[in-house]
Amino acid sequence: MAVKRGHCNCLETVKPVRDTLEVINGKWKLPIIISVSVGNERFTDIQESIPGITPKVLAKELKELEAHQLIKRNVVGDYPVKILYTAEAYADTLTPLIYALKDWGLNHRNKLFTPNKE
Repeated sequence: MAVKRGHCNCLETVKPVRDTLEVINGKWKLPIIISVSVGNERFTDIQESIPGITPKVLAKELKELEAHQLIKRNVVGDYPVKILYTAEAYADTLTPLIYALKDWGLNHRNKLFTPNKE
């Protein structure tokens, strides 16, 4: 007779993963976080560093990332007003995750597209 394994509530794992994906999911969020983290502070610099993103989408995504406390919007000066975006220290907590996703993606791509040597 087979031994029954203890029941593991998968929701304990799935819920936090879904929360994480909710924050970083989408085509633009990770590129924006990376762009700001490497030093692009001005809206136009961020936009130019991410091919294909529109100003409307960039503005929306920056607001969402600001709401999640990953990006900080700084208003500098009186006239002309300069708006700069910086990565919050909390955004650094995504670095290991980003590198883990990158490594997994490279390994997966190699698995799919490298012929077997058997």
